Amino acid sequence: MHLRIYTDGGSRGNPGPAASAAVLKEIIAGKEGKTIATASKYLGKTTNNQAEYIAIVIGLEKARALGCRQIEVYLDSELAYRQLKGEYKVKDSEIAKRFLEVKNLLHSFRKVTFTHVRREKNKEADELVNKVLDSLRH
Repeated sequence: MHLRIYTDGGSRGNPGPAASAAVLKEIIAGKEGKTIATASKYLGKTTNNQAEYIAIVIGLEKARALGCRQIEVYLDSELAYRQLKGEYKVKDSEIAKRFLEVKNLLHSFRKVTFTHVRREKNKEADELVNKVLDSLRH
């Protein structure tokens, strides 16, 4: 199975109440198909960068649970993207823990690629993050 995962994390305040989300879409003959799963999580008080990494983790965990072997991860966090590609060093100790979590999860798959997308190309994951955070007010 081949999936594209859109991930997003956000905090209201930095740090502040935070959430992470992933939207998993099937890829058939190179074309993006329907959403087959989503994952979201309220994180409590943390930073935006932590939330971005946790979004990648929950997306990869969901893909692994579905038995997926090939993954395309689409994310709008330039920092996480560049760190995962090896272009930027991971300096923050808390981010380093999440970075290692992601790297360890990558061993569960035959092929994983990371693609940086603009925020407007990541609307579904962003909406899921906001839905989680908005639900806290009720």
